[in-house]
Amino acid sequence: MTHSTQVVVIGGGQAGLAAGYHLRRLAIDFVILDAQTEPGGAWQHAWDSLRLFSPANYSSLPGRLMPRQAGEEYPDAAHVVEYLRDYEKRYELPLQRPVRVLGVHRDEGTLRVETDSGTWHARAVISATGTWWRPFLPAVPGRGDFGGRQLHTVEYRRSLDFADRRVIVVGGGNSGAQIAADLAYDTHLTWVTQRPPRYLADDIDGRALFDTATARRRALDEGRTDTGGVASLGDIVAVPPVRAARDHGLLKAAPMFARLVPDGVEWSDGTRMEADAIVWCTGFRPALSHLAPLKLRGRRGHIATIGTQAMDEPRVHLLGYGDWTGPASATLIGVGRPAREAARGIAALLG
Repeated sequence: MTHSTQVVVIGGGQAGLAAGYHLRRLAIDFVILDAQTEPGGAWQHAWDSLRLFSPANYSSLPGRLMPRQAGEEYPDAAHVVEYLRDYEKRYELPLQRPVRVLGVHRDEGTLRVETDSGTWHARAVISATGTWWRPFLPAVPGRGDFGGRQLHTVEYRRSLDFADRRVIVVGGGNSGAQIAADLAYDTHLTWVTQRPPRYLADDIDGRALFDTATARRRALDEGRTDTGGVASLGDIVAVPPVRAARDHGLLKAAPMFARLVPDGVEWSDGTRMEADAIVWCTGFRPALSHLAPLKLRGRRGHIATIGTQAMDEPRVHLLGYGDWTGPASATLIGVGRPAREAARGIAALLG
């Protein structure tokens, strides 16, 4: 089947919903195509103990404050899923799911969006697919030789799955710290990081990180090199479970190993450690294969943008992939502003 609309939003997670909110306010005709079978985006696939970095009222999409979760300062992933489910109903956003987008093509003055359930023609496209669907695994020597279980952040669910096992968690970011803290009590844990972990002060959370990202983006836009801020966005937020494990001496990080061996890992000095499982908390890359037909990637695989707008295809906006598409745009609180800018840019394009 073939359909037409002014704007196709690809992705029904937090970025897609924020885009839909602002498109609706501007009376633009649009549809949101979501590959998932249920509301909630990537949050519905997160590990059980995941907590937001900020309180509920500072983790909200435009127009609707997230309600507090009873007994929790920092909401869990299930609470976020319910919030997103309510959000799309409250604003009657036109979602279609499950619809998987296969490719976006230029086609006689419009953009043709090919999906597994038909074709859409639109005058503009907002890509809001995020990064969760493209986990990154580093090219560590011997990774194919290890005989135990290897999994990425996206596959981890709960510590009891590894009870009494020897588990190595790789990664010094927030995901690595939270998953290491989750495993610290039920497993024989080794936490491995590229550099010694750096914790934010206990009274600093996602609110400060969002302010830092905004200030840094403003400074760069103004040509200033002094970006200021209270902390690096790579520092670890000491949410309660991480703080508790750290204060009990359970989060002592070892340096990164040099290679994997069949029964574990080996450091450059020859020291070895046996392991039953390795959890790679090594980040993500933007999930943008659906834009490949437009040939927007540069030599290093990056799509150049001005704000959220693709430089080589002004009808395409990218939303929610990180600071390069808006300060803290991969966060609930941060995606609202770039979503508004994208909607306004599309309104101007449509005339």
